Amino acid sequence: MALPGLRGAEHLGFTVPDLDEAHRFLVETIGCEHVYSLPGMRHDDSDWMREHLAVDPRAAVKEIRFYRCGTGPNFEVFEYSVAPGQRPQPRNSDVGGHHVAFYVDDLDAAVTRLREEGIRVLGEPTASTNASRGQRWVYFLSPWGMQFELVSYPEGKAYEQGAPVLLWHPARPAE
Repeated sequence: MALPGLRGAEHLGFTVPDLDEAHRFLVETIGCEHVYSLPGMRHDDSDWMREHLAVDPRAAVKEIRFYRCGTGPNFEVFEYSVAPGQRPQPRNSDVGGHHVAFYVDDLDAAVTRLREEGIRVLGEPTASTNASRGQRWVYFLSPWGMQFELVSYPEGKAYEQGAPVLLWHPARPAE
């Protein structure tokens, strides 16, 4: 059963080790817009952080910033003070591993721009096969090592022919 009133993904939240570094990367390299910030939070005298965020009860958020990146979901970016038991960033293959993908109209131009900015691009763009035929993609790393991806499929993907449901695409009007 679906969630009543579901509209879509509103934001993606992730934690970074240095919010100013992440800000420069998101705004200057990627092209996101900083929308607003919230002050930090800490709840020393209760289990609020554990109950509401599933983190160490003495964890402290230094600041939260919100970004809009084109027409996709917003980003909510956290910087925490180092907390007891803090784990390293998961790899894509680890449980909880993840990446954020940006759709671009010109994959080659976007890859060139990343490389000009000194961003580590993982390999060369790859052409998808099977149901994703028509798409090209490449992964890259943020300055703090988080995985991101660029994707492009200006002529669509193979699965779209006769599909009753289409994946969201920034160039298509909402259904």
